[in-house]
Amino acid sequence: MKLQVGKFIKSRALYLIAVIITMAAGLASRTYGEHLPQWMHEHLGDALWAGMIYLGIRMLCIHWSRARAVWISATFSCMIEFSQLIQVPWLNELRSTLLGALILGHGFLVIDLIRYLIGILCVYLIDRFILTRLMRL
Repeated sequence: MKLQVGKFIKSRALYLIAVIITMAAGLASRTYGEHLPQWMHEHLGDALWAGMIYLGIRMLCIHWSRARAVWISATFSCMIEFSQLIQVPWLNELRSTLLGALILGHGFLVIDLIRYLIGILCVYLIDRFILTRLMRL
């Protein structure tokens, strides 16, 4: 039993570190985007945001399958994007704050849905082929 608890804590810690790194990379891509290639500046932040959602779900729901985490993170990300079609004063005020803008975004863009899916897929592959091996060490 003790071995299982240690593995559980190690897995969550690894996902937490991955969430923090992904969040920092996403914020850096927004802050220092002018130093990146144009295509990266345009797409990276949204892809990293969705990847962070995937990693957060994996961290919180460690026993769920990766497929379930992909489905839920993609659904959540798309719901956030579609919520941007709702324009009510209180929600727009929330979106005008820094935290509200980072979480809820500003305006609906179809390309964001593609960015989210690509970001989730890339982080899924990192999870599947790199994080899983690190957890076994």
